[in-house]
Amino acid sequence: MTDICYPNCEKPQTRRGQERRLALLLCATDFFLEKGYDAVSLDDIVNHAGGSKTSIYKYFGNKEGLFTAICDYRREVFFNGVCLPYAPEKISLRNYLNKTLQRFYQHIILPENIAFMRMFTEQSQKDVQLANYFYDKCASNIQNTIAFALEQAHSNNEIFCSQPHFSATMYFGILRDVEWRILMGLNVPEDDSEIFDYIDYSVELFLKAHQKV
Repeated sequence: MTDICYPNCEKPQTRRGQERRLALLLCATDFFLEKGYDAVSLDDIVNHAGGSKTSIYKYFGNKEGLFTAICDYRREVFFNGVCLPYAPEKISLRNYLNKTLQRFYQHIILPENIAFMRMFTEQSQKDVQLANYFYDKCASNIQNTIAFALEQAHSNNEIFCSQPHFSATMYFGILRDVEWRILMGLNVPEDDSEIFDYIDYSVELFLKAHQKV
């Protein structure tokens, strides 16, 4: 993979065009997960989804752009369901941090997401540009969301957090072992309550480390 041209490609202006683009996106996702990225051709995708390769070139530029668009689509789904903005008037910081990690865990244990992350990890090893693009758009954004929440709490005198981005990185480290065990196919507790107890325990320690002196 070399040239990510997806961000510069044409966006559909009609509902039909949007539906055609999404159909290609979902079809390509299924094919990539089933057969692997390298084993799937653009012909395979259009033969199954209908239409022609012209639509792929128009909306995604090439196969690499199509894969990047899939990453973007899954990132949007992730943000909509997992990493929400902090609203201190509606939820305490502790509950916010707990719920975010619980949702994150429930997201990463889904078989389709496990398969996708394994495929993405393999592809990103072949293309540093793709790895950097996705890190900036996903991992970095997620950490920024938490860092902003910590910064808010610091400004409101709830905690002391002089380095919110460092602390956000530490926070997501709570599930790093679980995440890697899942990706490597190792056993994780079958009962979510055990993981949730661990999350609650870890968030409590995390907040104790940020107590105001």
